[in-house]
Amino acid sequence: MSAAMRDGNDRRSRRRSAGPVRRVRAFAAQAGLLAALSLVAAVLLTAGPQLTTEYADRGLRNEVAALPHLIRDVTVSTQQLTGGVGAAPAQLDRLAAALPAPLPGLVDKRWQASTIDPDSFTARGDAPPMNGGAVKQVGVTAQTGVTDAADLRAGAWPRSTDGQPAQVAVSERVAEVLALSPGDRLRFSGRGPRPAEAVVSGVFAPHRSTDPVWDDLRYALDPFVPADDGEPYIAVVVTDPAGAAALSVGTATPLTFSWRYRLDPDRLDTSNLGAVTTAVAETRRTRWLPGSVVQTGLDTAGVRFAEQLAAVRALVAVVQAGLVASLLGLILLAAALTVQRRREELALLRSRGASLGAVGRRLAAEAMLVQPVAVAVGWLVGTRAPGRAAQVPWPVLALGVLATAVVPVLAMLGQRRVTFVARRQDLTRARPSARRLTAEAAVLATAVAGVLLLRRRGLDTDAGVDVFLVSVPVLLAVAVALVALRLLPWPLRLVDRFAARARGALVFLGAARAGRGAPVTVGPLAVLIVAVSTGVFSAVVATTVDSARDRAADLAVPADAWLTGYAYTPDAGDRLAGVDGVDAVARVWTEANRRLLSGTTADAETLGQARVLVVDGPAFAEVARRSGVEVDVPAVLRDAGRSDGPVPAVVSPAVAADVDAGAAADVQGRLYAFTVAQVAETFPGLGTGVERFVVLPWQALPEYAQTPVIPNRFLLAGDDVAEAELLTVADETQRQRQAAVLGRPVAQPEIPAALNTWSAYREGLERSGANGVLALAFVLGGAGGTALAVLAVGFAAVADVRGRGRVLSRLRTMGLSVRQGRRLLVYELVPLVGVAALAGGAVGVALPWLLGQTLGLDSFTPGVAARAHLDPLVVGGVLALVVVGLLAGLAVENLANRRMRLGEVLRVGEENA
Repeated sequence: MSAAMRDGNDRRSRRRSAGPVRRVRAFAAQAGLLAALSLVAAVLLTAGPQLTTEYADRGLRNEVAALPHLIRDVTVSTQQLTGGVGAAPAQLDRLAAALPAPLPGLVDKRWQASTIDPDSFTARGDAPPMNGGAVKQVGVTAQTGVTDAADLRAGAWPRSTDGQPAQVAVSERVAEVLALSPGDRLRFSGRGPRPAEAVVSGVFAPHRSTDPVWDDLRYALDPFVPADDGEPYIAVVVTDPAGAAALSVGTATPLTFSWRYRLDPDRLDTSNLGAVTTAVAETRRTRWLPGSVVQTGLDTAGVRFAEQLAAVRALVAVVQAGLVASLLGLILLAAALTVQRRREELALLRSRGASLGAVGRRLAAEAMLVQPVAVAVGWLVGTRAPGRAAQVPWPVLALGVLATAVVPVLAMLGQRRVTFVARRQDLTRARPSARRLTAEAAVLATAVAGVLLLRRRGLDTDAGVDVFLVSVPVLLAVAVALVALRLLPWPLRLVDRFAARARGALVFLGAARAGRGAPVTVGPLAVLIVAVSTGVFSAVVATTVDSARDRAADLAVPADAWLTGYAYTPDAGDRLAGVDGVDAVARVWTEANRRLLSGTTADAETLGQARVLVVDGPAFAEVARRSGVEVDVPAVLRDAGRSDGPVPAVVSPAVAADVDAGAAADVQGRLYAFTVAQVAETFPGLGTGVERFVVLPWQALPEYAQTPVIPNRFLLAGDDVAEAELLTVADETQRQRQAAVLGRPVAQPEIPAALNTWSAYREGLERSGANGVLALAFVLGGAGGTALAVLAVGFAAVADVRGRGRVLSRLRTMGLSVRQGRRLLVYELVPLVGVAALAGGAVGVALPWLLGQTLGLDSFTPGVAARAHLDPLVVGGVLALVVVGLLAGLAVENLANRRMRLGEVLRVGEENA
């Protein structure tokens, strides 16, 4: 082969290879639009699941870290009279290694303790207060890790030896309350007839009282000081294993040996939650030592979190299905727009003998240069999101194949019949084809069947996501889109008829084109309905959950704040009202497990127990009103007055079934007769989950000068309350009350006052469980659905820009002004886009009612049913953004029409006539 021939072949090869690149440059706008949509879809398919797992893992770790230690930790315990268990500390690692997998690898901290509980152990000393007065219930514990978590303030750590009294150490607070110091001798009494002696070896102070090593030793740091006569002191002292064994043998009191294991939350994630829950349940069933029991609630907490996670994953799947369907619809629309723009080019190729395969290969060569790169970039961007990535991104691979093949496939389908004459896009058939009617009927039937199946089975994601069930909302939106687009031309044609009789042609022309429903607008409007329904659905679900949580907060804290404590003076309300920021105060007394009797006489029959709540009805209602909390204080409590007979009461259904017309309730040791005036499921201030309660009106109770009802809570209204001052005043009144009962000064109240605000309780509901995933679903659905709806509006506005440009150009030759041209665009597009947006909004609003309990929202609203709640402002905001998108699309089209030359448009029209 000559050099000239080789050079010619090389040039032809370079031209063939450069051909796809030149065509991509020539149609950069269409290729770039499709690539951008593919990139966004790849990001959604990649980052969505990763963010879901990240927020779920984070929620699980926070949930476990917030659990009380009795629930969070796995504790194996057994009782022995002596150290018959062997070297108890040495078994700490052996038991940890024997736990069912995967628990051994998750254990972070571990402790072993040999304990005698204060309930079965008392102590006496030689000096006051240990040598008399109230009983001193003093427990003993030898626990690993104590010496590393505390500093000695005096003396030394216990080192007990045989034949000598056991040595014990006390905290500074115990030493202060019981007046102990190093060298003091104590005599412990237990189940045996003889006491055992011990000596105080040292006084210590913890590094951090919140260190988990002190979880089982609360009384070692903060002893209980009795508030009433007859109550004991309760404290715990620390010793070593030899000292614990000596005190156990000396008093014939069994030791409780315990091995406590704490799992590291950072090693937990939702992928091993099921295995951890199963392993913990197996641990509870295993008998590790003779007579041993396992105490933990971690498996129950894991099951509860898994139920929440299943519900929120179902919601995320529904939202993501709507977003993915909208994106895929936009990708198909972009591909169809590309094929439409290149129809003449492809028809020319076919007329010159190109086969369908050649056309497809030509367009596939172009797509291969752009679409796989866009999908790969989207996947790489999505993998940057926090969370565990899938091993094989099958959805992204499928998206890459779709984005690359969609334009060639649509082009081959459109070029099966070669023609240079374009069909008119503004005509509708008198009768749709049987094939199309059958397809639309099938979509409608599938959507209805899916809703029925979804309400019956629910969105159970335990065995994986059911693609059909999570796609039911999308199918329903598509079905509504088909119905809306089928029915829309009829009212528009009526408008067209009336407009034909009126002056002016703009309304007539706009309604005529909108009523004919050009096929190029059907796709964008169908996608618009799906996108709007997804955004509105997410907004309605979000407002539903928020409304239910607000009701739960109202029931738990029925005002701006609850002030809790043990017992306040009768005048505490007046003193609290003088605190800066407090607007109103209502006194309350409540206590659980109070007696209910058939009457006030000595021979009255016991009718069970219930929580009793005594409220000042008028003040309670006024405080709630000033706080802006929507609670219902029944009129029978607000209007009740003092009389000689029983007082009216509000009771729960369970109590009403037991007491019939009336009974008597135990309030601070005195019986008050009441009649059942109203039965209610709940009452403000009791929270949720209280099945048995009685609410009495304070202002109607008989007054007793010597034994008045003493409040232990106050309901407060006010913004920016001076919390520190409020708690100081509250604790001062508690100390005065406690000192009056004991007849001596009191250093601190038995239960310090605490302020629980409505806002703090409400925020706590947002942070519990899998709420992070729930919030992610709301953001994805609301923001993503709205953004895709705006894009769909843009497609609806610019999809037939050339056709509308030809119409405007012809009308301008007949005297149509630019301003009238804009009005014509509004008359044509607003009915179509408006109806589609309203239809999508209606679907989004109806979905929560249609799906009902299927969504499992009750698991995020503790004790309160999640009733579908519609916030018009939220839904209106989504629809307003759609209107903004429509106005932006109209502005872009007007700009395009301004730049288009009249003669060029008319020549294009002639060519395609």
